[in-house]
Amino acid sequence: MIKLRVNGEDRSFGGDPSMPLLWYLRDEAGLTGTKFGCGQALCGACTVHVDGSATRACQTQMGALEGRSVTTIEGLSPDGNHPLQKAWVQYDVAQCGYCQAGQIMQAADLLKAKPNPTDADIDSAMAGNICRCGTYQRIRSAIKAAARGEI
Repeated sequence: MIKLRVNGEDRSFGGDPSMPLLWYLRDEAGLTGTKFGCGQALCGACTVHVDGSATRACQTQMGALEGRSVTTIEGLSPDGNHPLQKAWVQYDVAQCGYCQAGQIMQAADLLKAKPNPTDADIDSAMAGNICRCGTYQRIRSAIKAAARGEI
């Protein structure tokens, strides 16, 4: 039995330890904010935090999560009041919205490490998160606004 915390709640998993965290979150925990994009950790749609660090859920096996803490977009701020979530709305970042949970989770990891990121910091940190709609300039603006506390 694998014991872990998901969004602050103790959970246990008795299934196949090679199951990807993504499928556990979506199919067993009912947390569908984390999306399947590529299944190869290349697009970032499935980004969550494991012990506070941005991690690709599609390639993280359940067996690696014993005693660890997972935060999904639903746990970042259950009421949607995280500065990044508010900035995403204010800057009208999402078009289709599919990648946005992963984008926000990656951006939260960036702001934790660099509370006042430069454009280069943002571009570097967000490079692995693909937005097919191409809202990269709005993503950068929203991250900067959240970092400045404008939201």
